[in-house]
Amino acid sequence: MMHFRLDDTIGALASAAGAAGRGIIRLSGPAAVTLVESVFEPADGEQRNSVRTASARAGMLRLEGLRAPAPVLIYAWPNRRSYTGQPVVEIHAPGSPPLLEAILANLFERGIRPAGAGEFTLRAFLAGRIDLLQAEAVLGVIDAADVSNLTTALRQLAGGISEPIANLRNGLMNLLADLEAGLDFVEEDIQFVSRDEVARRISAANFEVDRLLAQCESRMQSAGRARIVLAGLPNAGKSTLFNALVGREAALVSRTAGTTRDYLRGEFDWRGLAVELSDTAGWEGEQGQDASDFATTLDEVSEAAQAVAEKQWEQADLIIWCSACDLEPSERPAEATIVDRLRSRGRSLIVVYTKSDLESACRPTGLVISAISGTGLAELAAECARTLAGERFGTSAIIGTTAARCRECLSHSRQSLTRASLAAESRMGDELLALEIRDAVDDLGRILGAVYTDDILDRIFSRFCIGK
Repeated sequence: MMHFRLDDTIGALASAAGAAGRGIIRLSGPAAVTLVESVFEPADGEQRNSVRTASARAGMLRLEGLRAPAPVLIYAWPNRRSYTGQPVVEIHAPGSPPLLEAILANLFERGIRPAGAGEFTLRAFLAGRIDLLQAEAVLGVIDAADVSNLTTALRQLAGGISEPIANLRNGLMNLLADLEAGLDFVEEDIQFVSRDEVARRISAANFEVDRLLAQCESRMQSAGRARIVLAGLPNAGKSTLFNALVGREAALVSRTAGTTRDYLRGEFDWRGLAVELSDTAGWEGEQGQDASDFATTLDEVSEAAQAVAEKQWEQADLIIWCSACDLEPSERPAEATIVDRLRSRGRSLIVVYTKSDLESACRPTGLVISAISGTGLAELAAECARTLAGERFGTSAIIGTTAARCRECLSHSRQSLTRASLAAESRMGDELLALEIRDAVDDLGRILGAVYTDDILDRIFSRFCIGK
């Protein structure tokens, strides 16, 4: 369980583990400034109130067990305007693991408690410096796998999702206040808000909840690495392209069509985007057949390979359809049929023309590439990044882990608002209306952290690393 003792002082290594040019030790709590002053000697020789009177100061730490003083920079936030809402001190020292461990051990001996996972951010939340959505965004920034995930986490940290939820909650609280004020004067027959106005405001709140739910659903579907699948007819150069993109000879390449039967998967970063790339078996549909029938019956192995390929296509964020420049003209109609069918199903798809290095290859109009010479690969990367940025990540302001938590609370809130809307239309008593709206307000409060339990905090902050 998480620590909720806020009257003690905690400390931890805040920089990454291992040797570096600089390491950072962070302290937070009532005794942070006093304890650091007891071992710190400013470079300018002025000892009195050396930490609490300056936000940054160079000097030496004199610690028992060290033969020589350690050169450090001290950054202090001595009042409650810090990140955690408590006095905070950071010690920036040479990034030598033995030195940092010695500093921490000395501070622990002087009464500082080792911080728990995420305890600095937990204190910031409990002090009201950030809400629960922003606390989760801190972890999202740390765990971001690519630029898109980082941008989304930073948007959430800046209040991109907190603001609309807070505005929605405040609007419902104002409506609740109007209804409860009318209940106080029910005998005088004084009405603070009409039923038509109540219905209108509940309808507007329901619309906003639906919009936020749709955003959560979309984000949950697109969390993690972007899934790109290579598809095409047999011997279209998919495996050669796969090897070129992942940077190793992972796929078996042969002039014989149908070499790939199972799918291969590789992970890499592409223009700041974390990608999971899959190479699938070539589509072996017969000319003139229904293009929805992917699993042809050449043999059992081929049939299984086609089924696996189809599943990969359905799960992809983006399909790269490889069309060989040396493809026989008689085969192009069948290929066009399956490409059109995939697009009609709403699949995000880019067509590339492979094997452009062959002397006998045609020169079609479109994105022409060669995995052998590298021609067009940069253009392919740019086109994939643009497509995924626009269709997969968009302008989302919510990270995947938050979306999973928000979805449940928003669903409950929508149910309460739906019941409130029915109560308003059927002219039920204001007591029932107020009860349903209060439930919706509480559900929205759980998202922001205005209403929380120890279990919720434990589940969120236990995933943090020490020092954050």
